[in-house]
Amino acid sequence: MSSHPRRFRSTLKTLHLWLGLSLGLVLALVTLSGSVLLFEQPLFAAGHPELASRPLPDLATQGRSLRAILASDDGKALRGFSLPDAELPVWEGNERGGNRVYFDATTGERLLRRTKSGDGLLTLLDWHTHLLSGEVGETVLGVVACTGLFMLFSGVWLYWPGRQRALRHLKPHANPPILRWASLHRFVGVIALPLLIVMIGTGTTMAYRGAVRSGLASAFGERPPARPPKIAPSAAPIDWPAVLAAAQAAAPDARLTRVTLPAKDNGTVVLRIRRPGEWNPAGRSSLWLDPATATVIGGDDATKLGPGGRLANALFPIHSAAIGGLTWRVVACITGLLPMFLLVTGFLFWRARRRHKR
Repeated sequence: MSSHPRRFRSTLKTLHLWLGLSLGLVLALVTLSGSVLLFEQPLFAAGHPELASRPLPDLATQGRSLRAILASDDGKALRGFSLPDAELPVWEGNERGGNRVYFDATTGERLLRRTKSGDGLLTLLDWHTHLLSGEVGETVLGVVACTGLFMLFSGVWLYWPGRQRALRHLKPHANPPILRWASLHRFVGVIALPLLIVMIGTGTTMAYRGAVRSGLASAFGERPPARPPKIAPSAAPIDWPAVLAAAQAAAPDARLTRVTLPAKDNGTVVLRIRRPGEWNPAGRSSLWLDPATATVIGGDDATKLGPGGRLANALFPIHSAAIGGLTWRVVACITGLLPMFLLVTGFLFWRARRRHKR
């Protein structure tokens, strides 16, 4: 082997080692939190059975309770809501900053308020998506995820003994320690490579979702998604039962999932809906309504997108195991534990090798 390939291999080994022992720790903690968050909804329901066991009222009653919520002091700090459904039959309000408030879907009474600083699941979610640091943390997280992909591919490149000897070199060893940790690290890294690429790769796209969506649309020659039109805000109270009824009538086969309240400079109400065939639990389709007249003035149908848009919409459901049932959720959960395993075995191999050289 000439000096240049040897130098390149040595540099790659050094990068793989020190990135793994530094940013690899952050990545391992992020994926570990992701394994827990795959079961966020059942864990939250188990911790708050008084919310999950309530009856689900009809749409008109939900509209009246929403009107009561927004007329209260609690409602003034909210920017949007997730609608009640069979799994969680209460209004879930979202405050700026990530806190959540829950209201009775019949009366509008406040039932619970969760804060990122006082709720374990919300803290984990903030760590998993923003490293507890807002937009800066999300940018750093993208770098960490890209580093994780680099470590996966560089590890396979460093391991690769040739096609004929690949399987033989994957055999785990019990002793000596230096061979034990190296073989375990190598075996898991290579065997689980496709799953790790899927989970870390889709997670990377979440950090750059805007650029990814635009890039895919451009690659397939598709137009960017339409934006809701701007209409003048109205000071009149919104007839929420009529708004929800109009939305349901416009998409009778869809489930209403989220409502975004009018902004100061735009009076349009945006309703997220899930049409049949959509993978995202909240759907990626939407309806735009004029709240003053309770009429639908537009929307977009995610089921009619081109391949670029459909691919962009599939990334989050794959990453969050919203599809594939319990089997994929368990596989995704185990995959989220593997970066920590690779970090520990890599560290133990490095330590055993240092001791061996003494």
